[in-house]
Amino acid sequence: MKKRPTIDDVAAHSGVARTTVSRVLNNGPNVRAEVRARVMASVAALNYRVNPQARMLAGGSTGLIALIHAFELDAEPNSYYHSGLELGAMRACAELGLSLHSRTISPLDPARYDKILDLITRMRCIGMILSPPFSDDVAMVQQVIRAGCPLICISAGDAVQAMTASVGMDDAAAGYAMGQHILEQGHRAITFIDGPEGHISAGQRLIGFRRCVVEAALPADALHVERGNFTFRSGITIAEDVLSRDARPSALVCANDDMAAGALLTAHRLGLNIPEDIAVAGFDDTPVSEIVWPPLSTVHQPIRRIGARAVERIAEAVNRGRDTLEPGFEAIAFHLMARASTASKLH
Repeated sequence: MKKRPTIDDVAAHSGVARTTVSRVLNNGPNVRAEVRARVMASVAALNYRVNPQARMLAGGSTGLIALIHAFELDAEPNSYYHSGLELGAMRACAELGLSLHSRTISPLDPARYDKILDLITRMRCIGMILSPPFSDDVAMVQQVIRAGCPLICISAGDAVQAMTASVGMDDAAAGYAMGQHILEQGHRAITFIDGPEGHISAGQRLIGFRRCVVEAALPADALHVERGNFTFRSGITIAEDVLSRDARPSALVCANDDMAAGALLTAHRLGLNIPEDIAVAGFDDTPVSEIVWPPLSTVHQPIRRIGARAVERIAEAVNRGRDTLEPGFEAIAFHLMARASTASKLH
């Protein structure tokens, strides 16, 4: 088995001291451009890869990344979103020789900011991942940044994207793609069940969907919007109301799969045929979307890849000796999953 190149091999190949190589890899000062270029050329030639675990241990670091989820005691959990993020992040940590600490905190907890800072000071985590809605909590984001902890947010809005790194899918584009699919099936009376108020990611899905409807020059009453809370039960309750009206829509689009699964259950209880009487669609492509009947049309959000990429971005920053991540949004590609729960109204 071929031996992996070491930092000493890079030093010998580039003709510089080991400390100089270390300074270059950590993006340190006082290195001439010519020397830096020579070292990086040797890194590429030897296919040298930094061992994050060794670097952490050498620096006395824990190598621990914290993943923060929000929860409410009275609300049912999301069926997959949090566990999908956690699984992706955990696998990336394993590959990079790091550890993951997953913590749930209530958005209503008055001590939530103290609990976040405790992870940084007491547990000495090397980086933090905030998932929605914490990823849009500007005050929380500011506190983490001030504490000098590399931070990346999942599916953050514009305000947080201007402060630190964010990774996720383009929710507005995903909403637009779902709008195209629904309109292509001939549906012209549509109800969209939005997510919780203030949830930016869900709001962007509605914005994209609405833009598609507007561009199709449909009348203003073609799209009706209801407020859900991302739970299976809210999908049941809202669908009971919407599908019992005299002016029933031909398509019901939900901002996540859990609500869509609840809407499907209600449609079955009312004796409606799917998709002949009512088409139902969701977002995320969680496992439930293939378990329900008929299988649910949805947008595949690469949740595990998003979690993994968040870890990778933190590791990249730490390996460069940085305590902040460059602001901006990194989009991970989504794709539409057209299944049996939506069908053409044209024939």
